[in-house]
Amino acid sequence: MYKTILVTIDLTHKPSWEMALPEAAALAKAGGGVLHVLSVVPKVRSPLVAGYLPPGFETHALEDASSQLSKIAKDNIDPSIESHVHLAHGIVHEEVLKAIVTVKADLVVMASHSPDRVREFLVGSQADRVVRRSPVSVLVVRK
Repeated sequence: MYKTILVTIDLTHKPSWEMALPEAAALAKAGGGVLHVLSVVPKVRSPLVAGYLPPGFETHALEDASSQLSKIAKDNIDPSIESHVHLAHGIVHEEVLKAIVTVKADLVVMASHSPDRVREFLVGSQADRVVRRSPVSVLVVRK
């Protein structure tokens, strides 16, 4: 069984934690493992976009995300499961890959949209990027 499970959730996409978090928690509970819950606040990478944002926008976004993440974990994880929340700030798939190493995960659980070629071409799939680069197994949960 897996002993250290990293589950990634998108705070702006409720199905990500409604689908992936219960799967990850069940695996952690069944194997007596530790559950790490990660959410990543994307960095504003475009100076053009950043110029339209109010001062302190990213700081406020991180504070809000931290509060949301803690509440989601508290409301959705059985207290008998050892769990830890982590909030990162950066490029989503890069932060997930860093977290795998940091927490020494042996499994990653992620939710993903059903495949859609147009969306993948235009935006890319974070789950796809993680699956292709992860040094450990990745469970992708879909509806």
